Amino acid sequence: MTTTRKPTPATRAVRTRGGLSVRFDVRAFTVVVVLLVAALTASVVLIGTGDFPIPAVDVLKTLVGNGNAGQEFIVNELRLPRVLVGLLVGSSLGLGGALFQSISRNPLGSPDVLGLGQGSTAGALIMIVLFSGTAAQVALGALVGGLVTGLAIYLLAWKRGVHGYRLVLVGIGVSAIVTAVNGYLLTKADIVDAARAIVWMTGSLNGRDWAQVWPLLIMCAVLVPLVLGNARGLRMMEMGDDVSYALGVRVERVRLLLMLSAVLLTAGATAAAGPVGFVALTAPQLARRLTRSPGPNLAPSMCMGATLLIVADWASQRTFGADQLPVGVVTGVLGGVYLLWLLVTERKAGRI
Repeated sequence: MTTTRKPTPATRAVRTRGGLSVRFDVRAFTVVVVLLVAALTASVVLIGTGDFPIPAVDVLKTLVGNGNAGQEFIVNELRLPRVLVGLLVGSSLGLGGALFQSISRNPLGSPDVLGLGQGSTAGALIMIVLFSGTAAQVALGALVGGLVTGLAIYLLAWKRGVHGYRLVLVGIGVSAIVTAVNGYLLTKADIVDAARAIVWMTGSLNGRDWAQVWPLLIMCAVLVPLVLGNARGLRMMEMGDDVSYALGVRVERVRLLLMLSAVLLTAGATAAAGPVGFVALTAPQLARRLTRSPGPNLAPSMCMGATLLIVADWASQRTFGADQLPVGVVTGVLGGVYLLWLLVTERKAGRI
């Protein structure tokens, strides 16, 4: 006797007129909506925060063009670009982290652990220390550094394919090497360039304007649909390469495409805001715990990353009074605590 498994209440099958059946996860959709509302609410509050506080109602009026001249200048020229950069950077890191963790099938397989942030830092340091580059040149150096590091990790981890723990171990080794290179570059810098490099390496949204918004927005507009369009193949790959091949997934092609997308997302975010730590590590895991779904949780991870970064930026401005901290310090502290908790949990479960 053959039984048909019915969808759980949290999962529904939606059929289109053309006969296409689409799996719809109600809980995951609810999580995405809640996180979007939280991110947008925190953004409005953050825009109104500063030396010249603006009530949330006035912020909304200004955003739709009904504010006075002073409010429009403060909101549209000074604070809105910073918030948009924060949303885009957080989304990019959350999505990039979800891709790497899914591909490696390891909760530690994030850009922070694999060394992509350190690679982007090396590219930025080369432009700062050796060439005294402008802000645009430093951003380009960070992007190139992240791409080169990602390519090196992929090639070194390749052995009839790229697999979980080998990718993580190679990434840790590359991270250690690049970190040593970064230290050497700092020792060779003069005091002015070294101070500038240290500020950049902290990870901050201070001084961000529309020049950082547009490149990030274009990158996300191209890469996010591409990644979401390959979400089914990524979900199949979590069951193993053999099963994926049997289901018609071109494993290495999909893996290479998604890894390249993850590297670009991470490097682009780092180029815009510096190496903001641990968002890529924590966002996918928190999203997975909220959705209770074993899949890659790409959209929830994206929204979680944006929410985390905006809330951390608000905390960095409000919690410490006049001594405002760069957002990278806040995410580093919170992410470090989360990483210790994750390691203890994984050890108790016997997975490490």
